[in-house]
Amino acid sequence: MSTNSDPAVPRENPGIRRIAIGAGLGLAGGLVGIVFPIALIVLGTLEPGGLAKLGSSTLEATTILVLAGALLFVLSLALYRWGFSALRKVDRTFTTASILCLVGSLGFLLILLAATLLVGSSNALVACAQVPQQGLKCLDNVSPLGAYSATIGFWMAWIGGVGLVLGLGHTGGRYHRAPIYGGSFLYGLLLLVVVGPFLGLVYAVPHVEYLLLAIPLLALLAPGFTLWGALPAARSSVRG
Repeated sequence: MSTNSDPAVPRENPGIRRIAIGAGLGLAGGLVGIVFPIALIVLGTLEPGGLAKLGSSTLEATTILVLAGALLFVLSLALYRWGFSALRKVDRTFTTASILCLVGSLGFLLILLAATLLVGSSNALVACAQVPQQGLKCLDNVSPLGAYSATIGFWMAWIGGVGLVLGLGHTGGRYHRAPIYGGSFLYGLLLLVVVGPFLGLVYAVPHVEYLLLAIPLLALLAPGFTLWGALPAARSSVRG
């Protein structure tokens, strides 16, 4: 049995605790940055005359929510990365996950930059929203730097997501926690699903609206399962 004199314990405890905190921040980021914005857009599209009318105010609020969500994702991925880095000291299999999560953190910072650049262009964003297949091209006309930052940031964040899937898979195996495995799988599924709507800004993607509905669900379930598995593992690690 591990004791406090075991040199691996002080280094390992912060790792699983940071992963648990990262999952909590990811859950909050999913709500603020994905669920709420998509809900506003979907309601605005289905009920153009309602309270959630798809207009400049709605898109401005959506951009602010994405900005706040991206900040939470930056913090979440940073905590995940710090957790993997701590575990890397006792298990080298976490090295790749830690490096890829660093790339993802930089990607979310670029998304933050893009959202900041676009937050004052609500009228132009309304026009862009009417032609989603020309979305990136339209954004490029509104703010080239914002469009480039969003595109590069998306793919860097996607790479960071791959690191997150790998790291959580290793964590689930190390602590024998099935919910963390579940979180890893759901994050992987989320990575596959988000590609469709992003490509839909350039190409015609059939039934992309169904993917949009799946993203909020996965954005909540993935960190939720991870948190469910990480919290008991963190408490067990501390007691050990």
